[in-house]
Amino acid sequence: MSYKRPPSRRQVKIARVLRDAISETITHHLNDPRIEGLISVTEVDVSPDLRNADVSLSIMAPDEPTRRRTLHAILHASRHIQTLVGRQVTSRYCPHLHFREDDNLRRTLETLNLIEEVSAEWRPPSDDAPPDTPDP
Repeated sequence: MSYKRPPSRRQVKIARVLRDAISETITHHLNDPRIEGLISVTEVDVSPDLRNADVSLSIMAPDEPTRRRTLHAILHASRHIQTLVGRQVTSRYCPHLHFREDDNLRRTLETLNLIEEVSAEWRPPSDDAPPDTPDP
């Protein structure tokens, strides 16, 4: 069994800087019409050697094709994002960014919607209703 070591303070600091820079770059510096909806950087995981970073994106779009198109556009612009983020990071080098979709938020919202639907169908008896009287 292998154990993953917790990230160092330097990894955490670089991840925080990268998350802010990537978020700002996607929001303000990409002019691709395929990018729609709310995009948030949920997590950045920097490797111990600080050479690579896995970037998790949460994409809230009106429908599935729009969400896929937005993710594809971001993946297509990854080199441009890498360049712009590299200019913002004041480190010797900028980690190579690997983008992936984080669908935890979307699945959580779907689960909450299902719970809401089920709770709307099931209504407990109200106290104002007259008690059931048996028929003679």
